Amino acid sequence: FVPNGNYASVIEKFRPNSFNKGNIRDMEGKVIGVHDGIINYTIGQRKGIKISDKNPLYVIKIIAKKNEIIVGSKKHLIKTEMNLRNLNIITSDKNDFEKELFVKVRSTGRLIKANIEIKDDSANVNLLEEEQGIAPGQACVFYSKNKIGYKVLGGGWITK
Repeated sequence: FVPNGNYASVIEKFRPNSFNKGNIRDMEGKVIGVHDGIINYTIGQRKGIKISDKNPLYVIKIIAKKNEIIVGSKKHLIKTEMNLRNLNIITSDKNDFEKELFVKVRSTGRLIKANIEIKDDSANVNLLEEEQGIAPGQACVFYSKNKIGYKVLGGGWITK
């Protein structure tokens, strides 16, 4: 949906600060490098960080307000909890949430067993299996399973 597939030009128009240089910090908060703009990074990214370390470094967090990238080891990407906002529940049967539930955080990702606690237009999701590379802004879709297959119950947007 982006003209000519050039998403960077759209981001530059609406968020020009995304191209400003900023600090790269380690998990302890120490500045270990400088990035060329948060636009160039995604959670879980390993290549292109341009910092050498004895262990591979991954983008763990992007703090847009401070124009900072936090990097760490792969273990820091593991998540077992998520908070969601702007829920869209498409099932009218409240019993659907009493059954074994699953979530997906990527369209091509795997189904992950989870417990979901819904509160009005938000939800807390506790993953029963570890997942990596979950980031704010991604969609999270809820599923239940029956004898026919999987049923979409709804979903929301990951806030943290």
